[in-house]
Amino acid sequence: MRVGYVRVSSVDQNTVRQLDGVDVERLFVDTASGKDSARPQLDELLAFVRDGDTVLVHSMDRLARNLDDLRRLVRTLTGKGVRVEFVKEQLTFTGEDSPMATLLLSVMGAFAEFERALILERQREGIAAARQRGVYTGRKPALTVDQARELAARAAAGERKSDLARAFGISRETVYSYLRTAEVAAAAS
Repeated sequence: MRVGYVRVSSVDQNTVRQLDGVDVERLFVDTASGKDSARPQLDELLAFVRDGDTVLVHSMDRLARNLDDLRRLVRTLTGKGVRVEFVKEQLTFTGEDSPMATLLLSVMGAFAEFERALILERQREGIAAARQRGVYTGRKPALTVDQARELAARAAAGERKSDLARAFGISRETVYSYLRTAEVAAAAS
Protein backbone atom coordinates (compact mmCIF):
# COMPACT_ATOMS: atom_id res chain seq x y z
CA MET A 1 0.00 0.00 0.00
CA ARG A 2 1.20 3.53 -0.79
CA VAL A 3 0.81 5.66 2.32
CA GLY A 4 1.40 9.43 2.39
CA TYR A 5 2.53 11.56 5.31
CA VAL A 6 2.05 15.33 5.33
CA ARG A 7 2.99 17.76 8.10
CA VAL A 8 2.40 21.48 8.45
CA SER A 9 3.25 23.57 11.48
CA SER A 10 0.04 25.58 11.70
CA VAL A 11 -3.60 25.31 10.69
CA ASP A 12 -3.38 28.14 8.16
CA GLN A 13 -0.67 26.38 6.13
CA ASN A 14 -1.66 24.50 2.99
CA THR A 15 -1.13 20.72 2.95
CA VAL A 16 -2.09 20.24 -0.71
CA ARG A 17 1.26 21.11 -2.30
CA GLN A 18 3.24 18.52 -0.36
CA LEU A 19 2.12 15.37 -2.15
CA ASP A 20 0.37 17.05 -5.07
CA GLY A 21 0.26 14.64 -8.00
CA VAL A 22 1.57 11.72 -5.92
CA ASP A 23 -0.79 8.74 -5.86
CA VAL A 24 -1.42 7.43 -2.32
CA GLU A 25 -4.07 5.08 -0.98
CA ARG A 26 -4.04 6.45 2.56
CA LEU A 27 -2.94 9.86 3.81
CA PHE A 28 -1.92 10.92 7.32
CA VAL A 29 -1.84 14.69 7.95
CA ASP A 30 -0.36 16.31 11.06
CA THR A 31 -0.71 19.96 12.02
CA ALA A 32 2.17 20.10 14.47
CA SER A 33 5.71 21.26 14.84
CA GLY A 34 8.42 18.97 13.56
CA LYS A 35 10.64 19.75 16.53
CA ASP A 36 9.87 16.33 18.01
CA SER A 37 8.22 13.14 16.82
CA ALA A 38 5.29 13.16 19.26
CA ARG A 39 2.59 13.74 16.64
CA PRO A 40 -0.78 11.93 16.60
CA GLN A 41 -0.99 11.19 12.87
CA LEU A 42 2.65 10.08 12.75
CA ASP A 43 1.91 7.65 15.59
CA GLU A 44 -1.12 6.37 13.66
CA LEU A 45 0.98 5.96 10.52
CA LEU A 46 3.63 3.98 12.42
CA ALA A 47 0.94 1.68 13.81
CA PHE A 48 -0.81 1.36 10.43
CA VAL A 49 1.99 0.49 7.99
CA ARG A 50 2.96 -3.14 7.31
CA ASP A 51 5.72 -5.04 5.57
CA GLY A 52 5.70 -4.20 1.86
CA ASP A 53 4.08 -0.76 2.26
CA THR A 54 5.66 2.44 0.96
CA VAL A 55 5.55 5.67 2.93
CA LEU A 56 5.82 8.79 0.78
CA VAL A 57 6.85 12.10 2.34
CA HIS A 58 7.31 15.40 0.48
CA SER A 59 10.71 16.07 2.06
CA MET A 60 12.82 14.99 5.01
CA ASP A 61 12.05 18.11 7.02
CA ARG A 62 8.33 17.21 6.89
CA LEU A 63 9.09 13.91 8.67
CA ALA A 64 11.56 15.31 11.22
CA ARG A 65 13.41 18.53 11.98
CA ASN A 66 16.31 16.92 13.80
CA LEU A 67 18.73 14.26 12.68
CA ASP A 68 18.19 11.86 15.58
CA ASP A 69 14.41 11.73 15.03
CA LEU A 70 14.82 11.41 11.26
CA ARG A 71 17.22 8.48 11.54
CA ARG A 72 15.08 6.79 14.21
CA LEU A 73 11.88 7.15 12.19
CA VAL A 74 13.46 5.85 8.98
CA ARG A 75 15.02 2.92 10.91
CA THR A 76 11.67 2.16 12.59
CA LEU A 77 9.83 2.13 9.27
CA THR A 78 12.44 0.18 7.33
CA GLY A 79 12.74 -2.24 10.26
CA LYS A 80 9.07 -3.09 9.68
CA GLY A 81 9.81 -3.81 6.02
CA VAL A 82 8.39 -0.45 4.92
CA ARG A 83 9.99 1.48 2.09
CA VAL A 84 10.42 5.24 2.75
CA GLU A 85 10.48 7.67 -0.19
CA PHE A 86 11.28 11.38 0.07
CA VAL A 87 9.78 12.96 -3.05
CA LYS A 88 11.66 16.28 -3.12
CA GLU A 89 15.09 14.75 -2.44
CA GLN A 90 14.32 11.75 -4.68
CA LEU A 91 15.70 9.40 -2.03
CA THR A 92 14.38 5.96 -1.09
CA PHE A 93 15.26 3.91 1.97
CA THR A 94 14.54 0.21 2.37
CA GLY A 95 16.72 -0.93 5.25
CA GLU A 96 19.20 -2.47 2.83
CA ASP A 97 20.66 0.89 1.94
CA SER A 98 24.10 1.60 0.59
CA PRO A 99 26.62 3.57 2.64
CA MET A 100 25.99 6.49 0.23
CA ALA A 101 22.24 6.45 0.98
CA THR A 102 22.96 6.43 4.72
CA LEU A 103 25.36 9.36 4.26
CA LEU A 104 22.74 11.31 2.27
CA LEU A 105 20.13 10.70 4.98
CA SER A 106 22.55 12.03 7.59
CA VAL A 107 23.65 15.06 5.56
CA MET A 108 20.14 16.04 4.46
CA GLY A 109 18.81 15.48 7.99
CA ALA A 110 21.59 17.65 9.40
CA PHE A 111 20.57 20.43 6.99
CA ALA A 112 16.94 20.17 8.17
CA GLU A 113 18.11 20.45 11.78
CA PHE A 114 20.36 23.39 10.91
CA GLU A 115 17.50 25.13 9.09
CA ARG A 116 15.27 24.79 12.18
CA ALA A 117 18.03 26.29 14.36
CA LEU A 118 18.35 29.24 11.96
CA ILE A 119 14.58 29.81 11.98
CA LEU A 120 14.54 29.90 15.80
CA GLU A 121 17.56 32.23 15.87
CA ARG A 122 15.93 34.64 13.39
CA GLN A 123 12.72 34.53 15.42
CA ARG A 124 14.57 35.40 18.65
CA GLU A 125 16.46 38.21 16.90
CA GLY A 126 13.22 39.60 15.44
CA ILE A 127 11.48 39.56 18.82
CA ALA A 128 14.48 41.26 20.50
CA ALA A 129 14.54 43.99 17.80
CA ALA A 130 10.77 44.52 18.11
CA ARG A 131 11.08 44.80 21.90
CA GLN A 132 13.80 47.46 21.50
CA ARG A 133 11.48 49.43 19.21
CA GLY A 134 8.66 48.95 21.73
CA VAL A 135 6.35 47.23 19.27
CA TYR A 136 6.47 43.67 20.66
CA THR A 137 4.02 43.11 23.47
CA GLY A 138 4.09 39.33 23.53
CA ARG A 139 1.19 36.94 23.39
CA LYS A 140 -2.26 38.20 24.40
CA PRO A 141 -3.26 36.75 27.80
CA ALA A 142 -5.69 33.83 27.60
CA LEU A 143 -7.88 35.29 30.35
CA THR A 144 -8.86 38.76 31.45
CA VAL A 145 -7.98 39.89 34.98
CA ASP A 146 -11.57 39.20 36.09
CA GLN A 147 -11.55 35.74 34.52
CA ALA A 148 -8.22 34.95 36.24
CA ARG A 149 -9.71 35.98 39.61
CA GLU A 150 -12.79 33.83 38.97
CA LEU A 151 -10.55 30.89 37.98
CA ALA A 152 -8.52 31.22 41.21
CA ALA A 153 -11.69 31.47 43.33
CA ARG A 154 -13.28 28.41 41.70
CA ALA A 155 -10.04 26.43 42.10
CA ALA A 156 -9.83 27.45 45.77
CA ALA A 157 -13.42 26.22 46.18
CA GLY A 158 -12.26 22.78 45.01
CA GLU A 159 -13.42 22.71 41.40
CA ARG A 160 -11.46 20.22 39.30
CA LYS A 161 -8.71 21.71 37.11
CA SER A 162 -9.91 19.84 34.00
CA ASP A 163 -13.43 21.23 34.50
CA LEU A 164 -11.99 24.74 34.87
CA ALA A 165 -9.94 24.31 31.70
CA ARG A 166 -13.04 23.28 29.78
CA ALA A 167 -15.13 26.10 31.24
CA PHE A 168 -12.57 28.80 30.36
CA GLY A 169 -11.53 27.27 27.02
CA ILE A 170 -7.87 26.87 28.00
CA SER A 171 -5.53 23.94 28.59
CA ARG A 172 -5.00 22.40 32.02
CA GLU A 173 -1.38 23.62 31.91
CA THR A 174 -2.66 27.19 31.41
CA VAL A 175 -4.97 26.72 34.41
CA TYR A 176 -1.99 25.68 36.53
CA SER A 177 0.05 28.59 35.20
CA TYR A 178 -2.65 31.09 36.21
CA LEU A 179 -2.96 29.45 39.63
CA ARG A 180 0.82 29.66 40.18
CA THR A 181 0.72 33.35 39.23
CA ALA A 182 -2.18 33.91 41.66
CA GLU A 183 -0.23 32.15 44.45
CA VAL A 184 2.83 34.33 43.85
CA ALA A 185 0.69 37.47 43.82
CA ALA A 186 -1.03 36.41 47.08
CA ALA A 187 2.30 35.66 48.75
CA ALA A 188 3.73 39.03 47.69
CA SER A 189 0.85 41.03 49.18
